[in-house]
This record gives sequence, C-alpha cells and structure tokens, in this order.
Amino acid sequence: MERMINPTRSPLALAVMVGGTAVVAGLLLAYGGPLAALAVLLAGAAAIIVLRDIEIGFWGGIAVICLLPFATLPIDIGLTPTFLDLALAAVVGVWALGLVTGKQRRVITAPITLPLLIFIIVAIFAFIFGLGNGPLTPTLLRKFAELILSLLFVFVIIDYGRTWVQLERLVKVLLLAGAGAALLAIGLWLLPDNTANDLLNMLVRLGYPGGWVIRYIEENPALSERAIGTSVDPNVLGGLLLMLGALAGPQLVAKRPLFPRWFTVGMVGVIFLALVLTFSRGAMAGLAAGLAFVALARYRRLIPYMVVIGLLFLLLPVAQGYMARFVEGVQGQDLATQMRFGEYKDALILVQRYPFFGVGFAGTPDIDIYLGVANVYLTIAQTMGLVGLLAFLAVLGTLFGYAFFSRQLFKADMNKDPVWLGLHAALIGGLVAGVFDHYLFNLEFHHAVTAFWLFVGLATAVTRLALNPDTNSVPNR
Repeated sequence: MERMINPTRSPLALAVMVGGTAVVAGLLLAYGGPLAALAVLLAGAAAIIVLRDIEIGFWGGIAVICLLPFATLPIDIGLTPTFLDLALAAVVGVWALGLVTGKQRRVITAPITLPLLIFIIVAIFAFIFGLGNGPLTPTLLRKFAELILSLLFVFVIIDYGRTWVQLERLVKVLLLAGAGAALLAIGLWLLPDNTANDLLNMLVRLGYPGGWVIRYIEENPALSERAIGTSVDPNVLGGLLLMLGALAGPQLVAKRPLFPRWFTVGMVGVIFLALVLTFSRGAMAGLAAGLAFVALARYRRLIPYMVVIGLLFLLLPVAQGYMARFVEGVQGQDLATQMRFGEYKDALILVQRYPFFGVGFAGTPDIDIYLGVANVYLTIAQTMGLVGLLAFLAVLGTLFGYAFFSRQLFKADMNKDPVWLGLHAALIGGLVAGVFDHYLFNLEFHHAVTAFWLFVGLATAVTRLALNPDTNSVPNR
C-alpha cells in the first residue's frame, strides 16, 4: 500500500520542526519585529498541519486563491513570499518528499503529462533564452518560479485524486470558497465607496495596493462601480467567477447535486450576481460559452428555457448597460476595445520578429515593441513563441480529447457527470475569456494562473477515474 510521508508521526521529527521554527521565530523577533515572527510561527504551524494531511494544503491553496489572492507575508528576505506561494510549495513539497523517501512508490499520470512537461520545458528555455532582454530581478525570478509551481501543481492533483471521494471534497471546497469570494465582492460593492475603500486598504499590511482602489467602468467615477472583492482587478475577479459559475451551473439541474438544492441555488445565484457586477464582458462571454457547452453536451431540452432566461435578463436595467458595452466592443467604439486592437497589432509584430521561442519574460530586445497584450494566446506567443503556443494547445487538445472518449461513461453516472461537465465547461469558459484578457497567463496574477491549472488538474483527474476504475481504490497517503 502506498502512503504519503508523514514526518509529524515521528516524535523526533516533530520536535526538530517545532524547535527549528521556534529558533527562527526568535531570531526574527529580535531582528525583524513581532509581526515577522508571528508570520513565521503561523507559517510553521501551517506546514506541520499540511504534513499531517496534504488535503488541508489543497484546501488552504483554494481558500487563498478565492479570498486573499494577493496576500503576502509581512517580511522581506529579498523575496516576499505570498500566502499562495506557501500553500503550493507545501503541497508540492510534501508530495515530492513522499517520492524521494520511497514512501510513495507509484505516481498516477494521465495523457496530458507529456505535453505539459514539454510546455514547462519550453517555458524554462524561453525564460533563460530571454534573460538578455532585461534584468534578472528577484521579483521576476519569484514570479516565474510561481508559474512553474502552478504547472507542477497539475501533476500533484492528478496523482492525489485517486478516489471520487477525494476529488468531490476538493470540488466542494472550491465551490464554497468561490461563493465566499462572490459574497465578499457583493458586500463591498453594496457599501459606500469610501467605506469599501477603507476596508480594502486594511489589506495593505498583507501586501495589497493602497490608496483609492475602487474601480469603475472606463475608470470613470461617473459610471457604474465594478465589483473587485479582494482580487484588485474586476476582470480578474470576473475570470475566477466565470469558471466557478460554469462549474456550479450543472449542479442546478443535477439529480444528485453536491449540496442541498436550496443551498445550490443560493450559491449559484451569488456567483452569477457577483460576476454581473464586475461588468467584465469577456467573463460574461466565457460563462455563456461554458453553459452553452453544458446545454449542448447533456441538457439540450433546457436550451429554450435558457434562451427565455437570457431574454428576461436583458430586460433588467443592469443588462442594458452590458448590452451597450457589448455593442460598443463589437463595433470597436469604446476606449478599452480600441486599446486592445492596438495591443493585438503590436503583439503580432513581436511574434513575427521572434516567432519560434518569443522574447522570454524579462523584456523585449527592441524599443518599439513591448510585452503585454489582453489575450492569453498572444501573451504565450510573445513570451514563449509559436512553439510554446503549440505546446499549450497540445495540452488542451489532449485534455479535451481525453474527455471526449470518456463522455459515455459519465452520461450514466448521476454523481460524477455534473462535476465532469462543470469542470470542462469552466475551462472552455476560461479559454473563451482568454481571447479578451491575459490574466490566465500573466505573471502578475499568480492566483488566476493557478486557478486555471487547478481546473485542468481536476478535470483530468475526474476523467482518469472513469477510464481507470482499477486505480480508484488506491490511496495516496
């Protein structure tokens, strides 16, 4: 039987960890102040908890992604680690420790393993190759390491999710944390702007930006406020909520939803409402694409009802503003869309000059071109070239091909089918939204990148369970 290593069961190992943490905290108390010492003590306690049960590490990572995505430790050691860094490092580190020590002798893989490894290798090569285009700063190194950590996280999820019970718990935690993020965003949006801004400025101690952080349509206070929650940017919050909304949507019509029916309706309602309040057109388009996939794949009889609900939504006052902005976007009349068109043009120029491996992540070699475009696919092509973009598409193609061949297995399973549909709908929604924004592959938004690859790992793991039932009962810790 395979087991994950658990050093906390050894009294000696536990004593060494506690003593070491106390010594480090004491030094920091003397030289860095009480806040830094408290942060290290809490981080040490969290590490011990994760060592005892790696699943708690998953829960912690999900909670940070949804509720405190930009929080950092109040210490600076040249690098300022984020809460998400610690959560991911703990989970990946404990998993790797089990392999190194031989406590876990088998790693569960899936067809996306090879293309994902190639994608990681291309990313590392592009990073090294592009260092001549800009300085290698501690911040850049940390952010690129975060990207690689998020990609490696997929392997851990696939290996961890060996039973349906384990994966179902992770999906439940993800939905609950997402509903919490949605409620937080709605609550802050309902508060007076000054009050909401004061509350958000309390997060400055955790590395959040200060000053006036409330956002408006076109950055014009005369227009509607946009919900941001604790995600800083309304489009980034919208991207997270669209994937959560697509995941939760099938639960409304599931014969056996993960939660009681009344709770499911409320949860889906707050996620959808918070998404609407972000006024993110790309996120709304992504959610529509994800739900359309669910309807076409399983619930065609519901399409007329969805059309009626959509038409009723268009009658609401808030929807009028949405439609006006959608029309302006399609016609290229608003400033944001015009800026995007300019970015697309400049990005294509960069890709034409450096087509194979891009220019890396540090900067550009020519002064007339720049990194940064509101499009995931062009962003990857800029930094990793067409080779990197093809590797990314190969990962996604393999994932959806894997799902396609298992579709009939899920059709007859009332428990797994809504989750399987929701996870793939979330990815489709994210990929559609990626046409209009770049937060799913942006070093500045580590939590958004991690959220996307979390869905990749969960979707792959669920499919693997259906196609390989013989491994379902094999524990991994």
